[in-house]
Amino acid sequence: MRWPDKVTTKRKLIVTAIAWTLGILIFFPILWTFLTSFKSEADAIASPPQFLFFHWTTENYAEVQSRSNYLSHFMNSVIISFGSTLIGLIIAIPAAWAMAFSPTKRTKDVLMWMLSTKMMPPVGALIPIYLMFRNSGLLDTRTGLVIVLTLINLPIIVWMLYTYFKEIPGEILEAARMDGASLMKEIVYVLTPMAVPGIASTLLLNIILAWNEAFWTLNLTASKAAPLTAFIASYSSPEGLFYAKLSAASTMAIAPILILGWFSQKQLVRGLTFGAVK
Repeated sequence: MRWPDKVTTKRKLIVTAIAWTLGILIFFPILWTFLTSFKSEADAIASPPQFLFFHWTTENYAEVQSRSNYLSHFMNSVIISFGSTLIGLIIAIPAAWAMAFSPTKRTKDVLMWMLSTKMMPPVGALIPIYLMFRNSGLLDTRTGLVIVLTLINLPIIVWMLYTYFKEIPGEILEAARMDGASLMKEIVYVLTPMAVPGIASTLLLNIILAWNEAFWTLNLTASKAAPLTAFIASYSSPEGLFYAKLSAASTMAIAPILILGWFSQKQLVRGLTFGAVK
């Protein structure tokens, strides 16, 4: 049964209005942070709040840069987020392949166990991990953070890749085997190219998760390996919150990942809908 054009148009308008409303509500905190970064401290705490009509200044950015080494924190974030995600993919692709195409009666139990590890509060594992890192010399090192973030996000990477791989017809892999493809060639030359959208979206999502990770980066670093999350936290001091400078630091920290998400949004959406009914 076809809906009348009038009802269809009305529905489209309602859905569009709801989507724009939700989009504005989600984006508004980021916009407010951006605007606050150009205010003086007095304007930042003014009541009622000043939205656009205030004295615009860039002194907060200048002070943040003079007080902190932004590029050092930025490079730490890049190395930690990209490094942990790439290592996670190297481990997760074969694991997801095995679970998707050579399942056993324990496969679902293993998947649920991996997912259950994300339900435990991170603070529950902080003390043993801290002690292990201290004894092995991994505290305040990029290597230590890469290891811990790889392990933290690995269940998500495996689950996402497992979901994408399940949508690939097994007959294609069987045909590759009949042509003499080894297991490694089957994964590298057959499976991986077919799952590029899913792998790309998994890569992007986990880079964002690692970039935004604050609990472990704040507790396992001091200065040498501190990423941008620690860079932001440094502007919350016992003397109080300096909202304008904190907003400037936050804007500088989230700008790279926002730009990455903006330019890769089509690939991200395509990957997240990979295997869906078209």
